[in-house]
Amino acid sequence: METNKDLQRKLREVDHKSYPAYKGLRGSYIFPGYVLSIDHVQGDPFAAPSDVHITVAGRDAGFPGFTLETKTARRALADYLLRVFEQQVQKFSFRSHGSGKSGLIAVTRPGQERLTRSACQCSEKEIILRFSVGFPANGRTINSRELEKIFFEYLPKCVEASLYYRNLNSRKVEEMIHLAEDQAWIRAELEKRKLTAFVADGAILPRESGVSSRPMKGAVPFASPDSLRITMDLPHRGKITGMGVRQGITLIVGGGYHGKSTLLSAIQLGIYDHIAGDGREYVITDDTAVKLQAEEGRFVRDVDISAFIKDLPNGKDTSRFGTEDASGSTSQAAGIIESIEAGCKLLLLDEDTSAANFMVRDTFMQQVVSPDKEPITPFVSRAKDLYRTCGMSTILVAGSSGAFFHIADTVIWMDAYKPVDITGKVKDMCSQFPFTAESGSNFTVPSGIRIMTKDSNMATKRRNYRTGEVVDDGRNRLKVKVNGPDSFTIGSQIVDLRHIEQLVDREQTAALGMCLKYAVEHLIDGRSSLAEIAEVLANELETQGFLLTGERGPVTAGLALPRKMEIYSCLNRYRRT
Repeated sequence: METNKDLQRKLREVDHKSYPAYKGLRGSYIFPGYVLSIDHVQGDPFAAPSDVHITVAGRDAGFPGFTLETKTARRALADYLLRVFEQQVQKFSFRSHGSGKSGLIAVTRPGQERLTRSACQCSEKEIILRFSVGFPANGRTINSRELEKIFFEYLPKCVEASLYYRNLNSRKVEEMIHLAEDQAWIRAELEKRKLTAFVADGAILPRESGVSSRPMKGAVPFASPDSLRITMDLPHRGKITGMGVRQGITLIVGGGYHGKSTLLSAIQLGIYDHIAGDGREYVITDDTAVKLQAEEGRFVRDVDISAFIKDLPNGKDTSRFGTEDASGSTSQAAGIIESIEAGCKLLLLDEDTSAANFMVRDTFMQQVVSPDKEPITPFVSRAKDLYRTCGMSTILVAGSSGAFFHIADTVIWMDAYKPVDITGKVKDMCSQFPFTAESGSNFTVPSGIRIMTKDSNMATKRRNYRTGEVVDDGRNRLKVKVNGPDSFTIGSQIVDLRHIEQLVDREQTAALGMCLKYAVEHLIDGRSSLAEIAEVLANELETQGFLLTGERGPVTAGLALPRKMEIYSCLNRYRRT
């Protein structure tokens, strides 16, 4: 390994040369207290910036044992260090000048959720922080004097202020670790108490705006109904109270703009831990929860939706249903069955984003269109089956149909953002407004054995014009491009994730793209089932982390681990032959 002096010499040697001369800088260099590694050098100053990372040995970083002894603590520490480093980098980005992206210092900017990210990883052995630097140039002529400022003046200050325990606020570090451990404790407690979610008293659920996930100023703090209030005695914070949402079927009702969807939104994102000051720090949800909606036009392949839809007029087999262009009802039916396969134990639904004919048919409609002429067994008739047979609870927001009252175990009325338990009142009223749910055939859990095949366009062939040999090198030419937080392109195919509402970060989408690339190249063989492939991907991510996505080179910044649920969703939306 070379030293910082070697890097300084190389910088001076390439000054004023053509931009490709920067390629010679790749490698690792020992600086006082850390190692700087240049992993990838951009092709020109207008291209994506260069990838670098810094490694600080654990003994030099000096973090106490409690910050590293558990996976929860390590993830929380990495998130905290990344936020501190990002604040430091903002002071120096673009202070070195030049063409294009010259002088840019870019690092992941985390949101309100605490995610496992490739940008920062912590262990007892070392701390690794990955980011990007725009190597300066004037036109396409190297200006290494400006890059020297970045490497020898700016970055040392950022590293010193961010990655050494002695220079951080020890009280804040301890509070951050304790918060993460309390959140993990609540999550483990949910199953023991037969709860699907916990919403703490005093939580701030409304967000600042539609484009900001920060807490709304002046919002009404959450206060649990007395009948649903429970106490949690946390390891660090001590006793807190809040609403425990029981397993079974929970209905959230109320007038428009009274907070129904706000509560559901907080619960659906309770699968993630939130940072201090977010307002939802102690809103914790079963981490297998899936928020589902109708998804017209989505791809479906070989899903057994016969529990919900059968006897289609065209004779199409719904026990192995497939379509390139699903309707709202068939997409929602497929989504529920796919969620069962993925191990989901909590289904989250909002009547506003669901297919009306899939959710319920009132008694009058049942009389007009008899059940033997209607292929859909509505969700209202299957919700209890899902809970009894699959252990899948439901939290449903409803505002237009009273039919759901008849199946609900708990009914929460949102009144000006204040929840009221009206279960007893509703049950007394149900006899006054009778509803007969349609009876479908006996519900059985689908086998989940769906064999995955590749999109034939993924495997491309080319002719070697020197030898005349035809080579199938689809594996080497397969590319992934992230289009935004809700889609990516793999090969020539766009994988649309717009309706996967629990994806909160573009970096999760990037990781899903790399997971699908790995699956296409190594796992999809026409024999393995989708469930088996998803399980392998989830296990590989758990054991190898981001090494899975960086199999042909160094791990880069810009990736965040998705849940197993999102891996399933991604595989299900991959259009294949």
